Amino acid sequence: MSGTLYIIGTPIGNLEDITMRQLRLMGEVDFLAAEDTRVTRKLLSHYDIHTPTVSYHEHSGQTVAQSIADRILAGESCGVVTDAGMPCISDPGEPLVKLCHTLGIPMEVVPGPSAAIAALAISGQHTARFTFEGFLSVNQNQRMAHLESLREEMRTMIFYEAPHKLCRTLSDMAAVFGEDRCLSLCRELTKLHEEVRRTTLCEAIAHYAEVPPRGEFVLVVAGAPPKQQESLSLEAAAAMVQQYVRDGQKLTQACKLVAAETGYRKSQLYDAVQAMQEEA
Repeated sequence: MSGTLYIIGTPIGNLEDITMRQLRLMGEVDFLAAEDTRVTRKLLSHYDIHTPTVSYHEHSGQTVAQSIADRILAGESCGVVTDAGMPCISDPGEPLVKLCHTLGIPMEVVPGPSAAIAALAISGQHTARFTFEGFLSVNQNQRMAHLESLREEMRTMIFYEAPHKLCRTLSDMAAVFGEDRCLSLCRELTKLHEEVRRTTLCEAIAHYAEVPPRGEFVLVVAGAPPKQQESLSLEAAAAMVQQYVRDGQKLTQACKLVAAETGYRKSQLYDAVQAMQEEA
């Protein structure tokens, strides 16, 4: 009789972000298929769990996936885990799950934290509709083609990025989306140095030119503004600027944020606010 594959989420930083069900199943399964057994062993040791682990990562290939599936078909239970967060999301667990579907192996998902959803929730960007874009390619042509395909994307976009590639990615995004595009840079989520910076691409580029990026980033980028903005008058957009100012933003920063949200130029918004202040 076949065993079961459990897709088990793990903390993305803070080891307290774990459920009783995750702990129970990591202790009960016959073995764990881990992206990096050293990382997983630290988590298991923290909770005094001694389940055997096997390595299953992006370079493992179909042969390793098949060997794991064969063990499950023979009756063993397996938990697939990633270094952090939910397996199979920008993660090598995806081919294993597809294979198990093909072979009719029973599966259960054991939900846990996701860096993408955690970042979206705290980003301050629109959350009703979004698209997860994962990591951009290290190849310049492929990276730019990916971004170009998103030029008119109106949904909020979520990207993962490593610190050593952040500045290049921000510059490429600015070239495609425009320097005034609003985004939130979410760094080291749930960890000691967690930081969320809601800003524009232009200001993010300037900041990280002075402050070297550190830690893993999730970039939550505002979608493109609708091409037609007839429903929002310039006066209404200027009122949005004034609200940002009342909330503590500087006027120039408020104009940049509203420009990214509405499609009006910063100069248009600045002049409209100045005119409203003169009339008051």
